[in-house]
Amino acid sequence: MTDTPHPGDANVSAPAERQPAPTQAFGRFFPAAVRAYVRASEFGLILVALSVGMASGLLVSAMSIFSQVSHEILFDLPKGEHLSLALELVPWRSVLSVAGGGAALALLTAWAGARFRGRLSDAIEANALHGGRLSLGGSLFITAQTMISNGSGGSVGLEAAYTQICAAFASILGRELGARRNDMRLLVACGAAGAISAAFHAPLAGSFYGFEVVLGSYSVVSLVPIVGSAVVASIVAGRFVDHRLLASAPGAEFLGHGEILHIAVVALLCSAASIVLMSAVATSERLFNSTIKPAWLRPLIGGAMVGGIGIVAPAALSSGHGALPIALAPSAPGMALLAIAVLKSGAAAISLGSGFRGGLFFASLFIGALLGRCYADATTLLPFISPANQNAMALVGMAGLATGIVGAPISMTCLALEMTGDFGVTLSALIVSAIVSLVVREAFGYSFATWRFHLRGETIRGPHDIGWERDLRVARLMRRDARTMPADATIAEARALTPMGAAKESMLLDRQGRYCGSVLTSDLHTTTEDPSRPVSTLAHLENVFLTPDESIRQALDLFNESEADVVAVVSDPKERKVIGRLSEAHALRRYGEELERRNRAFVER
Repeated sequence: MTDTPHPGDANVSAPAERQPAPTQAFGRFFPAAVRAYVRASEFGLILVALSVGMASGLLVSAMSIFSQVSHEILFDLPKGEHLSLALELVPWRSVLSVAGGGAALALLTAWAGARFRGRLSDAIEANALHGGRLSLGGSLFITAQTMISNGSGGSVGLEAAYTQICAAFASILGRELGARRNDMRLLVACGAAGAISAAFHAPLAGSFYGFEVVLGSYSVVSLVPIVGSAVVASIVAGRFVDHRLLASAPGAEFLGHGEILHIAVVALLCSAASIVLMSAVATSERLFNSTIKPAWLRPLIGGAMVGGIGIVAPAALSSGHGALPIALAPSAPGMALLAIAVLKSGAAAISLGSGFRGGLFFASLFIGALLGRCYADATTLLPFISPANQNAMALVGMAGLATGIVGAPISMTCLALEMTGDFGVTLSALIVSAIVSLVVREAFGYSFATWRFHLRGETIRGPHDIGWERDLRVARLMRRDARTMPADATIAEARALTPMGAAKESMLLDRQGRYCGSVLTSDLHTTTEDPSRPVSTLAHLENVFLTPDESIRQALDLFNESEADVVAVVSDPKERKVIGRLSEAHALRRYGEELERRNRAFVER
């Protein structure tokens, strides 16, 4: 799960600003022959994707080692022990370490936040709006924030840093090679796929993460680059760190027809839990922003609160990556696991709400496994149903909650397969992921990343390329020959000013020269109204107009809602000075031409 900028941060403006033009002169590192080969050859693009995968494996390994060493030093852990698996922590270390991380975040934001204003976007936003272009400086800033957040024990995942820096590397490399817009988006997906693959030692899950979450589509052209990047990243990372979620398969037996009811119940539980968790993050952020002033105090106070939770439940700290075996331990009491799930959820909401940066991917896996295991334990208390398999329900819950948070059902199914090698559990994970995906989409409408966009006022629902739609604005589409007339002119005067065939419609202006409706020439000449009456009596679309800065998508939506054929274009909603007109037919034709051009560039690679 990638992270998105916080709307309450000092370094983020909402809604998101357009990416500024890069100041670096790209394309000078590689000779022209190399750039031409990559642009013209699919094999050349594959070689670049493999390079991205190799870099992703190295970057993920380095960040993972840094985080582990930080935990060992700050929390006085034995070498190699995961923070979330610690039996107990020294209370003062727990509180001061996380609060100190919050202080470091506040200092970093105060020093560098304003420098990167408008350049903070993740891989999803970059692919949706900016054609795969990521700012290197902004990405390094986000990565540093995430590393401090996780390294100090904040309840956030490192996947935000992993995908951010790997996607940024791919974006910069693509820019140096002069890659086309579609190829840039593909390389960013390769970087994200390599990051997730290296993070979990799961090439299949990483590949489908790239398709589902970052690229937004699958094609034969994109298959080899993304899969190649994921496989190489997993191999490279495996040489340095062991990122497997489980040391060995849990031995969950095949789920038969009798387990379908259990799967459906776990799916509904995970759907509700994912919505509650995402809403809790937003609520926590609103509370911190409204009650704690100045802003630099928020991460300190939030860190102290999370550190206090860590004294009671160390598993609530950090990402929870290493604590998954807790959910599979046969002797672990169900009530204790449920308490850990609640505390972990609260710690994650407080961390993200107070200004720590990171993702919920790792946390959702851990919390989902705990919920699934708790459900299985609960079935043993009910005499009228057969008990559910503990390990299987834990894995099903893991896939279900992660699907609700990340919004990638096939990725989570593949992750279950790569963790267990059990096709029965994989089928169950596919079923629960499909149910959760449907329920969350219908009931809530967002994954965590797109929910964060929504809170910032953006309308991004996924990584699909809509940047070109925003660039194709009304100012480029409108005609400036709009015919106008005073609204208080009589119908007879209007007929004299607008003979049949002169224009399809006329825009009416009030005495201050503001747009106040339009009248069709055909209505003007066929009406049975008294010719001495003002032409404004025939007006329609009085409050329907466009402005030059609106996109073609907004224009098409307005045409659909108003059922108008032609709409006036005004200078701004207040002055309403008519500067042109736009017809639905012309807008549809330009939209179709541009869409065909984009699709042709993708297919004819």
